[in-house]
Amino acid sequence: MTNAEELRGDALLATERVRLRPWRDADLAPFAALNADPVVMEHFPAVLSRAESDAAAERIRRELAERGFGLWALELPGVAPFVGFTGLSVVRFDAPFTRAGEVIEIGWRIAREHWGRGYATEAASQALAFGFERLGLAEIVSFTAAGNEKSRRVMEKLGMTHDPTDDFEHPSLAPGHPLRRHVLYRIRRGEDAPT
Repeated sequence: MTNAEELRGDALLATERVRLRPWRDADLAPFAALNADPVVMEHFPAVLSRAESDAAAERIRRELAERGFGLWALELPGVAPFVGFTGLSVVRFDAPFTRAGEVIEIGWRIAREHWGRGYATEAASQALAFGFERLGLAEIVSFTAAGNEKSRRVMEKLGMTHDPTDDFEHPSLAPGHPLRRHVLYRIRRGEDAPT
């Protein structure tokens, strides 16, 4: 992996329609609003309180500062200064696919009013390119609750592939929890991902 020192600061990724940038204090209120939306959080165990959302934002900011990559704030220039996040993070739980070493996940969470316009795919494409080109990663994964068809479509549009033998039970959810079954998607450097 590239030295994180070289990547610290304002590593920005952008297209005409999306901009991945460092977080600002002004992002906290809209982030809390999307985390409190039961539709946005349908495939998570629960909505987040303002305190939980702020704590999550602080963890995200800390990881960006420490690693030089993470879950960047997602801005839509000329449309909205903050609509959620997109980026890369280290998988921090034990599952069959994490046992060979550090695994990097691509993820996103976007306010509902901005769904269906291709923003998640466009922003995630930029994050994938960063992971492969700047960080030198060989593979990036993504996962979600099995019933999350919207996120699964984004993964497929990114060129990620799904092998049902990789699917797993999320260890932070209790046995029998309706969201426990997760699907895993993968993409390797050099595979056909949109740019």
